[in-house]
Amino acid sequence: MKFTGRGSARASARSDPAGAVQGTVRVDRRTSSLLARLRPGDIAVLDHLDLDRRTAEQLVAQQVAAVVNAGRFVSGRYPALGAEVLAKAGVVLLDDAGTGVLAARNGASGRVEGDRLLVDGKEVARGTRLDLDAVLVQMDEARAGLATQLESFTHSTTEYLRREQELLLHGRGVPDVATRIAGRPVVVVVRAFDHESDLRRIRRFIREQHPVLVGVDAGADALREARLRPDIVVIGEEGLARVAGGAGERVVSDAALRSAREVVVHADATDRAVGADRLDRIGVRPQRVATSGTSEDLALLLADLKGASLIVTVGTHASLDEFLDRQRSGLASTFLTRLRVGPRLVDAKAVPVVYAGRVRPWHLALVLLAGLVALAAALSTSPDGAALLRDLQDQAQPLIDWIRGLLP
Repeated sequence: MKFTGRGSARASARSDPAGAVQGTVRVDRRTSSLLARLRPGDIAVLDHLDLDRRTAEQLVAQQVAAVVNAGRFVSGRYPALGAEVLAKAGVVLLDDAGTGVLAARNGASGRVEGDRLLVDGKEVARGTRLDLDAVLVQMDEARAGLATQLESFTHSTTEYLRREQELLLHGRGVPDVATRIAGRPVVVVVRAFDHESDLRRIRRFIREQHPVLVGVDAGADALREARLRPDIVVIGEEGLARVAGGAGERVVSDAALRSAREVVVHADATDRAVGADRLDRIGVRPQRVATSGTSEDLALLLADLKGASLIVTVGTHASLDEFLDRQRSGLASTFLTRLRVGPRLVDAKAVPVVYAGRVRPWHLALVLLAGLVALAAALSTSPDGAALLRDLQDQAQPLIDWIRGLLP
């Protein structure tokens, strides 16, 4: 995600060079609800333990001036990535302010001054003011807690494999899509980690190889923004839901759903997909898959089980920190899915390194021309070669004269 061009709204909220910032206070225990109500220059007050990168990018996109967290941005369990994203974007961070801060009056005038949050001129909470250096120190310390998280992850992975072995191991339940996938490369696009730059990196690959384009939730809109038409859209509850007051980061537009050649709805293990009635209203007839995994993982499995020659991922989780940053049940799903599709899986960032592009006829013509020029130069530098060139010119002269006679 790009953070450029967002500093003006936050700069207008800062009132003094000491780092104090003021703006309208927006409070909500549920971060997803808070995101829908934020405006540029607001002070976001939330309770989000181990703030993840995706949520932080949404806060940056809303151009908040400050984020006050009742909990800890980095609790120490693992190096959560959200605080680093906010700090790099210039957002003021007040950490561990306590649950009492959630009682602050919504819509009031607020000010973060040092380690205090003032609302209507009165102090309502104190916390720890974090800058980028402090955040990085906390993340380094949190890496010591990874062993405990990995132990918990091992248990959840075993449970997921037990529940989903029919789909994961045998491919049962995957729909028969009309789009031909067998033997073709597939590009799976998620609107998340650096998806815009990833799409730019593989533009040549897409133009030359004509892969199947799969958009996951709002990844379908990311494809359209890149002037590409999605062949298949895999959409779950996050992509279907309409958030009051605005669209969430993962909500796919009606235009993207209508433009797709096929739509696959990801329902939960009980075959329930909240918001699926929206597709009926816009005249889209989807296929349906029930699984407790994530929509992103379903898209990868679909490509693999239908015989894709290569699967290129755009905007997905690549590093260990990003992987653990998900902090939800989808972690086991992602791990096992990547094991399943591993031999065919390539991250978009690696494509320009391993893909040199298709050899075109004009490439061969240039090589041939360069060889002829080099041969002519070599012949012209020797007496015998010069004589040979004169003989060839004399023999070709009638043909040259005939061609000239054809020209007006």
